Amino acid sequence: MQTNLNHHGLNATKSAASGASAIARVVGVTPQAVAQWKAVPPEYVLKLEKVFGVSRHVQRPDVFGPAETESHE
Repeated sequence: MQTNLNHHGLNATKSAASGASAIARVVGVTPQAVAQWKAVPPEYVLKLEKVFGVSRHVQRPDVFGPAETESHE
Protein backbone atom coordinates (compact mmCIF):
# COMPACT_ATOMS: atom_id res chain seq x y z
CA MET A 1 0.00 0.00 0.00
CA GLN A 2 2.82 2.42 0.86
CA THR A 3 4.34 1.84 -2.58
CA ASN A 4 1.15 3.15 -4.18
CA LEU A 5 1.34 6.31 -2.05
CA ASN A 6 4.97 6.84 -3.04
CA HIS A 7 4.12 6.28 -6.71
CA HIS A 8 1.26 8.79 -6.35
CA GLY A 9 3.75 11.28 -4.89
CA LEU A 10 6.12 10.77 -7.80
CA ASN A 11 3.28 11.25 -10.29
CA ALA A 12 2.15 14.42 -8.50
CA THR A 13 5.69 15.79 -8.67
CA LYS A 14 6.05 14.91 -12.37
CA SER A 15 2.72 16.60 -13.07
CA ALA A 16 3.69 19.78 -11.20
CA ALA A 17 7.05 19.83 -12.97
CA SER A 18 5.52 19.10 -16.40
CA GLY A 19 7.63 15.98 -16.74
CA ALA A 20 10.76 14.12 -15.79
CA SER A 21 13.12 16.45 -17.67
CA ALA A 22 12.36 19.40 -15.40
CA ILE A 23 12.84 17.25 -12.30
CA ALA A 24 16.12 15.95 -13.71
CA ARG A 25 17.43 19.49 -14.32
CA VAL A 26 16.57 20.57 -10.78
CA VAL A 27 18.25 17.64 -9.03
CA GLY A 28 21.11 17.14 -11.49
CA VAL A 29 20.33 13.69 -12.89
CA THR A 30 19.26 12.47 -16.31
CA PRO A 31 15.61 12.22 -17.33
CA GLN A 32 16.23 8.51 -17.81
CA ALA A 33 17.20 8.21 -14.14
CA VAL A 34 13.98 9.95 -13.09
CA ALA A 35 12.00 7.61 -15.35
CA GLN A 36 13.36 4.64 -13.39
CA TRP A 37 12.35 6.01 -9.98
CA LYS A 38 9.56 4.17 -8.18
CA ALA A 39 9.43 7.02 -5.65
CA VAL A 40 11.17 10.37 -5.22
CA PRO A 41 14.50 9.70 -3.47
CA PRO A 42 14.41 11.29 0.00
CA GLU A 43 17.50 13.41 -0.69
CA TYR A 44 15.61 15.29 -3.44
CA VAL A 45 12.25 15.79 -1.74
CA LEU A 46 12.90 19.14 -0.05
CA LYS A 47 14.42 20.70 -3.16
CA LEU A 48 11.52 19.52 -5.32
CA GLU A 49 9.03 20.76 -2.73
CA LYS A 50 10.60 24.22 -2.87
CA VAL A 51 10.78 24.38 -6.67
CA PHE A 52 7.50 22.71 -7.67
CA GLY A 53 5.35 23.16 -4.57
CA VAL A 54 4.48 19.49 -4.03
CA SER A 55 4.48 18.84 -0.29
CA ARG A 56 7.06 16.48 1.19
CA HIS A 57 4.10 14.68 2.78
CA VAL A 58 2.68 13.95 -0.67
CA GLN A 59 6.01 13.03 -2.24
CA ARG A 60 7.17 10.65 0.50
CA PRO A 61 4.57 9.96 3.21
CA ASP A 62 6.65 6.96 4.31
CA VAL A 63 9.52 9.29 5.25
CA PHE A 64 7.77 12.53 6.28
CA GLY A 65 4.43 11.14 7.43
CA PRO A 66 1.00 12.14 6.21
CA ALA A 67 0.11 15.82 6.03
CA GLU A 68 -1.46 17.12 9.21
CA THR A 69 -5.02 18.32 8.90
CA GLU A 70 -6.29 21.39 10.69
CA SER A 71 -8.54 20.83 13.64
CA HIS A 72 -11.30 23.35 14.32
CA GLU A 73 -12.18 22.29 17.84
